[in-house]
Amino acid sequence: MQHKNLILASKSPRRKQLLEMAGIPFTIRTKEVEEDYPEDLPVMEVAPYLARKKAQACRDFIQGDDILLSADSVVIQGGIIYGKPVDRADAKRILAILSGQMHTVVTGVCLLSKDKERIFAGHSRVFFDELSEAEIDYYVDTFQPYDKAGAYAIQEWIGLCKINKIEGTYANIMGLPVDMVYKELQAF
Repeated sequence: MQHKNLILASKSPRRKQLLEMAGIPFTIRTKEVEEDYPEDLPVMEVAPYLARKKAQACRDFIQGDDILLSADSVVIQGGIIYGKPVDRADAKRILAILSGQMHTVVTGVCLLSKDKERIFAGHSRVFFDELSEAEIDYYVDTFQPYDKAGAYAIQEWIGLCKINKIEGTYANIMGLPVDMVYKELQAF
């Protein structure tokens, strides 16, 4: 499906892959943006806030009728956001918390042009089976999930073997609610 010139403001190979699989043409342009947010911001609003922050930082990429797409995903369990782990011990700690529990993945998206802005979010619930310490060690050592919110990627071993149910879209958990992006691009 052809859209106006879409710029993906993300280094995420998963977001790139999802847009390619959906047949949505795009180019990639990125800037480093701090992923910080106000401490009093409700957890469900953090991902959309960060997506908008990234888009605003990349606003100067927009030329003519370009549309900029930025996104950010967070993993929320028990009202707490579990971001990217800082090291092996932190990845193990996060996975132990998620083990046997349901958590929510929120992916915020911002579409930005010279004269319009649209912010929205996909929400998915993910149900983990219990993870043994050996399984956590295996996953962390084999897949090194240090660049992944919640210390895991659904398209890897953990998603194939230890997630028993999802509510919402798989693509959202992977990092982009493609169904929503497609619809919003049609209306933008």
